[in-house]
Amino acid sequence: MNIKQAGSAPSARGPADYFSGVVRIDAPFQGQPPARIGGATVTFEPGARTAWHTHPLGQTLIVTSGFGRVQREGGPIEEIRPGDIVWFEPGEKHWHGASPGAAMTHIAIAEALDGKVVDWMEHVSDEQ
Repeated sequence: MNIKQAGSAPSARGPADYFSGVVRIDAPFQGQPPARIGGATVTFEPGARTAWHTHPLGQTLIVTSGFGRVQREGGPIEEIRPGDIVWFEPGEKHWHGASPGAAMTHIAIAEALDGKVVDWMEHVSDEQ
């Protein structure tokens, strides 16, 4: 067993290459081999969001606070709230983030395939 104490690691800012707006990443975790699972708690300030991306084995989001938005390529923008669980299929191009007027926090969970967890793509434009 391994307990990672809350606050034992500093918060990190979401890199501008992969996020628009102010994004904070806390409590990242990674399973030990042979496990492939990992994730983090991610907080998006109002209007902040990810770039378009995919995950080779899919991704689960568990919304813990605030009001957010998600979209898969070709689909409508959908609203998410605390308690909602979002599943993106393997290889499904998507983005997620806060609504324009409210912050949103979720726990993001994904598995690695051959050491790769995510494929980052272009930023989501304001028009999109």
